[in-house]
Amino acid sequence: MKHNKKRNTAFIYETLVKEFTKAVVDKNPRRKKIVLTIIKEHFSKGTPLRGELDLYNTLLDTKNVKTTLAERLLRETKSARAILNEEIIFGAQSQIIAAINKNLGQETWSNFVSNFKTLASINAIFNPAASVKQKVLFEQAIIDRMSQKIESASESLKSIDNLTYHSFIKKFNEKYTSLLQEQKDFLNSYVTSFADDGFELRVYLNEEISRLKSLISKTVDDSAVDALIRERSQDVFKYLDHIRRREFAASDITKILKTQELVRELGFNAHD
Repeated sequence: MKHNKKRNTAFIYETLVKEFTKAVVDKNPRRKKIVLTIIKEHFSKGTPLRGELDLYNTLLDTKNVKTTLAERLLRETKSARAILNEEIIFGAQSQIIAAINKNLGQETWSNFVSNFKTLASINAIFNPAASVKQKVLFEQAIIDRMSQKIESASESLKSIDNLTYHSFIKKFNEKYTSLLQEQKDFLNSYVTSFADDGFELRVYLNEEISRLKSLISKTVDDSAVDALIRERSQDVFKYLDHIRRREFAASDITKILKTQELVRELGFNAHD
């Protein structure tokens, strides 16, 4: 079944939160205000979209419960969703889609939302047009997700060379003493991302990529800089801008490290 993310209330909300975060990191108060206004107008308590979003969150936020409880929660959530007015929901979605397109631009829909597959599954469960087979398959996936046992941070980190978190970080710092401090911070964030599903890494990357872009842009805009260096700097800037719009991959590690080193070679330090 084809999934229309613009008709997925939870996806709309998540992509707006991403856009708000980007505006904060990029120090763009005007765009931050626009995003916040759209969120408040369409997702405040009592609005149609807030009512449906709360149902999404019931299934998204429930974890590590017994299967019987997960099944009951799903059943009750479906019942609550069934009494919502489809036409009102559709109309409210149309209004917020128009607001986003007009005030933020189509590029907003390109934001990477990490739990997109789960949001799409819940959307299919709520969709009255989905087939019985589709609903059953997606419902089982959501039940499994809610009842899945959550490992503690220490348990999940045992998979990394069978070392605990603290011993790993200690040996890591001892091995890479020649790295720049910002490179150590980046790699530390990447290593520890295994414990929190990448949350801290995403926060770190938002800040660090913004810092690198800001410093690289100074070189690009400096007419006194050698033409070849300016051209290469433009390529690096385009890469940094692109990585903000997609999921971080392991192949990006080396590129980020090299960019951090390049920024130092250009005369900037970690505090600039």
